[in-house]
Amino acid sequence: MEKIYVKNKNKCKLAKAKPETIQFLLNYSKSLIITEADGIKFETNMN
Repeated sequence: MEKIYVKNKNKCKLAKAKPETIQFLLNYSKSLIITEADGIKFETNMN
């Protein structure tokens, strides 16, 4: 098991995001309201 992880270690790269992108996603998630009625989900962006 240890040999598998050591062999594939260099293939993994972290994704980098700009602070503006992170802020945009946080603001969007704060303004998103999901309402469910009769088994149907409605997504509303309150911006």
